[in-house]
Amino acid sequence: MKNNISNSFQQKVHEIIFEADTFYEKLFDICLLFTIILSLVAVMLESIESIHNQYGDLLRTFEWIVTILFTIEYLLRIYATGKPLKYIFSFYGIIDFISFAPTYFMPLFIQSQYFVVIRTFRLLRIFRILKLARYVHGSKVLLLALRQSMGKIVVFLTAVLTLVIIMGTLMYLVEGHINGFTSIPQSIYWAIVTLTTVGYGDIVPHTILGKFLASFIMILGYGIIAVPTGIFAAEFSRKKDSQISTQACPNCTTEGHEVNAKFCKKCGTELNP
Repeated sequence: MKNNISNSFQQKVHEIIFEADTFYEKLFDICLLFTIILSLVAVMLESIESIHNQYGDLLRTFEWIVTILFTIEYLLRIYATGKPLKYIFSFYGIIDFISFAPTYFMPLFIQSQYFVVIRTFRLLRIFRILKLARYVHGSKVLLLALRQSMGKIVVFLTAVLTLVIIMGTLMYLVEGHINGFTSIPQSIYWAIVTLTTVGYGDIVPHTILGKFLASFIMILGYGIIAVPTGIFAAEFSRKKDSQISTQACPNCTTEGHEVNAKFCKKCGTELNP
C-alpha cells in the first residue's frame, strides 16, 4: 500500500513538473516562468551601480529566495524521474543546476582578491534565461526541429568550412604579406568575415585577382546564408504538422511525443494518462 501511495505521489509530481496538460501543471509552469523572469531582471538591475548601492540587500535577499525555490524544483525533478542520472546530466538538467548553484559558491569567496571570481559566478546566473525555453509554448517543436535538422546543418557547415579554408589559402597565395594576408589562418579569418557579409574592412584585397575572388565569395555568401534557414524551416513545418504533446516520459524524461502516443518513443515506458 505504501509503495502504491509513493508511486502515485511520484507520478503526480512528475506530471506537474514535466508536463502542462492540467490546470495545476500549467499553473506551475506559469509561476516558474515569472520567477525566472523576475530573477533575470534582478540580476540585470544588480549590475547598475546606483541600484546596487541602494537596494543591494533587498536584491540579495530575493536572490536567495529564488535560489532556494530553484533548488527545491531541481530536487523534485530528480525525485520524479525514473532515471535521475539521465536527467542530471541532460542539457536541461545541467542548465537547471547552474541556474542556482553559483549563489551557493559566492560566500566561499569573501576576500577582496577574489572579487572577479565572485562576479563571474554571479554572471553565471544569466543561464536562467535558458530555462525559459522549457515553458514557452511551442518551444518543444522548435527544439525537436532543430535536433532533426542538426545532421544536415553540420554537413552544410563542414562544406562551408572547407570552402573558406580553400578560399583563404588562395587569397594568401594571391595577396601575400604585402597586402595584409600575413598567414593562412589570417586569410581564412578574412574569408569567413567576407562570406558572412560582415566585412570589417581590416584586411582588403588589392590585386585584380584578389578582388575577383573576394567578389565571388561575397555573392556566394548571400546564397549560403539562406541554406540553414531552409533546412530548419522544412523540419519545423514537418514537426508542426505532427502535433506534439507536452507529455514527458516518467522514466527517461524524453519529450516531443505525438498527441495520441501511449508509450515513450525512446525507452518504451508507458506515458502518464
